[in-house]
Amino acid sequence: MNNVSIFWTQLAASVFVLTVIAVWYVWPALTKLPLKSALTILLFAHVPRYVGMTLLVPGMVDSKLPSAFLSSAAYGDLLEAGLALACIFLLRTNWRVAIPLVWVTNTWGFVDLVIGVRGLLQINLPSYDLGTFWYIYIFYAPVVLVTHLLIFLALVKAKSWRI
Repeated sequence: MNNVSIFWTQLAASVFVLTVIAVWYVWPALTKLPLKSALTILLFAHVPRYVGMTLLVPGMVDSKLPSAFLSSAAYGDLLEAGLALACIFLLRTNWRVAIPLVWVTNTWGFVDLVIGVRGLLQINLPSYDLGTFWYIYIFYAPVVLVTHLLIFLALVKAKSWRI
């Protein structure tokens, strides 16, 4: 197998395994919590997206990677991390704008993730030297994807959720 095949195999396996964990264990546990607590737990998975700034550190990934891709990924992730943290504080302090901001944050983060995947495909990212950043793409990105979907699900079901 080459790098590209291994990357996509690992990415698919991570998405599958994390989805099973989410369906069997995470979602049932979250539904027993108040909505704001469930959202807070899920949002905490997005706070470490500031790690994406590592893409801008010289020598961390292949210098041949397009700078536009790296900047978009790094700053998009940083914004999502900041928004997720702001949502957590607003949820914990019961601000009225908390749930609408979670909608905005999760939509932004999901769109940023989709844009990142599109860029990943366009430049054939796994063909570059990603160093240790490989693990971010094949493990943490699937965590982000699955939690985005769980947040959307919780928000859609919010009216019937225990407050």
